[in-house]
Amino acid sequence: MDAKFKVMIIEDDFRVANVLEDAVNNVERFDVVKKSMSREDSIHFLKHTDQLPDLILLDVYIPDVTGLDLLWEIRNQYKHIDIMMITAAKEVSTVEESMRSGVFDYILKPIDFTRFKKTLHHYAEQRSFFEKHKELDQDAIDLVMKQTVSQASAAELPKGIDQVTLNIVKDFFDQNKEKGISAMDAAKHIGVSRPTARRYLEYLTTIQYAESYSNYGDLGRPQRLYFKKQHLQ
Repeated sequence: MDAKFKVMIIEDDFRVANVLEDAVNNVERFDVVKKSMSREDSIHFLKHTDQLPDLILLDVYIPDVTGLDLLWEIRNQYKHIDIMMITAAKEVSTVEESMRSGVFDYILKPIDFTRFKKTLHHYAEQRSFFEKHKELDQDAIDLVMKQTVSQASAAELPKGIDQVTLNIVKDFFDQNKEKGISAMDAAKHIGVSRPTARRYLEYLTTIQYAESYSNYGDLGRPQRLYFKKQHLQ
């Protein structure tokens, strides 16, 4: 079973923090390990815990510090922790500085929880992708670097389909136009389970990007192969 992602919430409104906690805990593989309402409590926890979070959900408005100052403090001391801003701050300067720090996402309040949960799924997919690869070629890097644009368009995708992973599967089709690919081939290439890979392949057939055929081979058990649609070659 895949390990859970540990999440810390830094939010001065306990009601919002509780709602966020429920939303996070209801997403598979995510678990809130700490809620904090101040810089002092947040830094104390990070310095002394044996459960450092993988992801921090951070508000800009914190009583004893600005969220951006705390963002840079955490970023400088805990470079391996990912940060997602969840705030009502709409100022361009705030958004721009947050992006410069490398935040994973910037979500405005009131929170669209459908979008929020998709972002968590996207985070899990990306983390799993990095963990299962030692090297990436330029095409894979290009796809990952475009994640912000991909997330914006992900709102149109069905549940369980992530745009970055979908683009990687499409790229894999381009590399195997002639022989086709199986769910196992795609799973190994992407670094996901076979059922997950099959879900992406089936989705591509539903949007007429791919077509599938059964290949019985020599063993008698059919193997489903997926090919890029001829008119898209």
